[in-house]
Amino acid sequence: MKYLAGYPASLQAQVAELMAADKLGALLCQRYPQPSHDVQTDHALYVYVNELKGEYMRKAGPLSKVMFDSKLHVIRNALGTHTTVSRVQGGKLKAKREIRVASLFKEVPLDLLRMIVVHELAHMKERDHDKAFYALCTYMAPDYPRLELDLRLYLTHLDSGGARFWAPKGRS
Repeated sequence: MKYLAGYPASLQAQVAELMAADKLGALLCQRYPQPSHDVQTDHALYVYVNELKGEYMRKAGPLSKVMFDSKLHVIRNALGTHTTVSRVQGGKLKAKREIRVASLFKEVPLDLLRMIVVHELAHMKERDHDKAFYALCTYMAPDYPRLELDLRLYLTHLDSGGARFWAPKGRS
């Protein structure tokens, strides 16, 4: 249960019991009965991210690229990344910001996609995972701690060989 390593032993024991009884997937399906969302393309993701950014982080610099990345989870062992690349253009220094989200998030409920987008947007202001970072995440998504736990539960379910139950038919 590597995704739950930072959580209390009592919670990990509860999750182990749910997994042993093969009930973890059912619990998540009960919490999120509507798995589909319309954010399936890079353009739709760009629009979605910029809507959230416009609502909560108007003063933050613009994003030059937002996209789904099918290799992200496997190669970087991350579900999303936020990068800033600075380049010299003439006599000025230009910064380009980019957010990449693992393609896994095409197949999860919109709430879990919102969690990872909020997480990456928060990195635009706060680099470290500290109190200020999580306060900003909770400001943008008041249910952020629960969403993060539910995503970790889903990843634990997948890691233990569980089915991708939110995947559209034919893509599991």
